[in-house]
Amino acid sequence: MLRYLAPVVIGLVWVAACSLLPEPRRRQVNAVVVGGAGAAYISGGGFGLGELAFTTLTTVIAYLGLRSWTFIGIGWLLHTAWDVLHHRRGAPLIPSLHDSSFGCAICDPVIALWCFLGGRSLAEIRSLAARAAPE
Repeated sequence: MLRYLAPVVIGLVWVAACSLLPEPRRRQVNAVVVGGAGAAYISGGGFGLGELAFTTLTTVIAYLGLRSWTFIGIGWLLHTAWDVLHHRRGAPLIPSLHDSSFGCAICDPVIALWCFLGGRSLAEIRSLAARAAPE
């Protein structure tokens, strides 16, 4: 159970922490982080030159994410797919932690969903929820 729950909690903690940053800094930081995540496997991921191709793709997506939450979300979903491939290959993100790619593949879509919803702060989300709630 913890194997599935911990990555979700990590994703939610990331969202909460990022909520403390004002816009546009919040979007810019997330674009840089998703670009860095694209290079996470580069030194030993097991897909050879494919690792460089993936890093190039995520760098372009991260650059586009500097102005668009949608591209940041796309970057996290691409990273999710890359995590799944690495987990199935037995080449985890952290070699000493067999399920690290598995956990990352659960955490990343949590962050992606938040990005697709506009990367709003928790205060903005609460405000929207309060307005949408029936009286």
